[in-house]
Amino acid sequence: MADKSNIAARLPRAVGLLGGGVIGGGWAARFLLNGVDVRLYDPAPNAVEYVQRVLVNARRAYRRLTQVSLPAEGALAVVNSVADAVHGVELVQESAPERLDLKQQLLATASRAAGPGTLICSSTSGLRPSLLQAAMDRPELFLVAHPFHPVYMLPLVELCGGQRTAPQMLESAAAIFRAMGMHPLVVRKEVDGFIANRLQEAVSREALWLLHDDLATVQELDDAVRHSWGLRAAAVGVYRMAGGAVGMRQNIEQWAFKWPWSRLTDVPDLNCAFLDRAAEQAEEQVKADPFDVPAEQKRDDLLVAVLQGLRSQGYGPGETLARWERGLRERVAQPQPTAGSGPLRMPTAEMPSDWIDGNGHVNESRYLQLFSGATGTLESYIGIDGEHRSNCGGYYTVETHLSHLGELYVGDRVEVLTQILGVDDKRLHLFHVLRREGDERPVATGEQMLIYVNAATRRSGPVQGKVRERVLELARLHAMLPRPERVGASIRLR
Repeated sequence: MADKSNIAARLPRAVGLLGGGVIGGGWAARFLLNGVDVRLYDPAPNAVEYVQRVLVNARRAYRRLTQVSLPAEGALAVVNSVADAVHGVELVQESAPERLDLKQQLLATASRAAGPGTLICSSTSGLRPSLLQAAMDRPELFLVAHPFHPVYMLPLVELCGGQRTAPQMLESAAAIFRAMGMHPLVVRKEVDGFIANRLQEAVSREALWLLHDDLATVQELDDAVRHSWGLRAAAVGVYRMAGGAVGMRQNIEQWAFKWPWSRLTDVPDLNCAFLDRAAEQAEEQVKADPFDVPAEQKRDDLLVAVLQGLRSQGYGPGETLARWERGLRERVAQPQPTAGSGPLRMPTAEMPSDWIDGNGHVNESRYLQLFSGATGTLESYIGIDGEHRSNCGGYYTVETHLSHLGELYVGDRVEVLTQILGVDDKRLHLFHVLRREGDERPVATGEQMLIYVNAATRRSGPVQGKVRERVLELARLHAMLPRPERVGASIRLR
């Protein structure tokens, strides 16, 4: 089985986007921030300005979402025709309005103009791919890749092939979207609305009935979801907690359709009085619960918090985020040797607003986080990746000493310089210097002692193979450096 963490080669060099609205703009941001060039076609006069606004929000969200350095941003080129958009790209993503005739026309034009082998996808929310590919020259290269708004934040993308779609195209698309930090879900059979939107439609329909019958307000409906099963569903889905076949059977027999609670087979009369009442309640909700930042940014901040929290557990969407970050580290987060045999310079990081404590500067715990990240990056540099750690072992910290010499603030860009002070068969002695980018004065230093732990025995043991060779060579180079002034410093009254 292919290693899904080795994702660098699966990213397209360039993509063509047909449509730059809510969905197309989100696609543009996700591709560009993953280092992919974008050729955008959208005849709307304000399309470029809208995409730029989305990109500003996406950059802000990504700085809060991950401390791993992103690749160099892709280039955005705005073109004047479908043919120009699909010229020389490896993937085309159509995100036009949900009109079958419009989408069929765009996709047929793209199919004729694209190079052989170019994967063509549609962002449709529910149109069947067999209908969309009907007029295409190469329908075997087409499939639906249905994302969710905001595209640059929500990881799910539903992949659905039509009757004439080549099966390998689904595999190729899944690899591409996985490389961009997404969770591809293959819809095994064509169905209107695919999977997630059908579930969403069912909840929305029942919610409108509760609203229509004056059984709940807009505020109460939102509270009911976000304080109960909404959180649970985000973490574990709908049926994972059933516990397998026996639990699933008991769940269905005990609960499914036993009480006439739902009105899903009906739709409410969406008359003017009802729409006015719903609109009035929604307006009251906005006034009663104002956001402290623009609504889109508040939405992104909340999603960042949820995803980061789930990442700490390594489960569900959090595992997807962690896997994407591992891929980013392999592609862009490699340390660079300074001049001569100098210490390793880690990729720069920008201090986000949620790292600030009550005194207005970066919390002291974040210094340790930066040094721990530098240690992890050094391990990757000497060859300790996920496979090595699982099969052979890795270094574990047994002692750390921090010295706080200055303060950091929101927006400061920092770098960590890491020097190997000593190494033997089992131990690795490191010294980190944290400083602002372009400033020679240290903001903090960190000294660490690590020990190599064998994966099989879970006990300390000698590091072996190419990892041993690389760490010894790096230590040899670093032995030529002056010994840092604060090495071995202890806490005492002076």
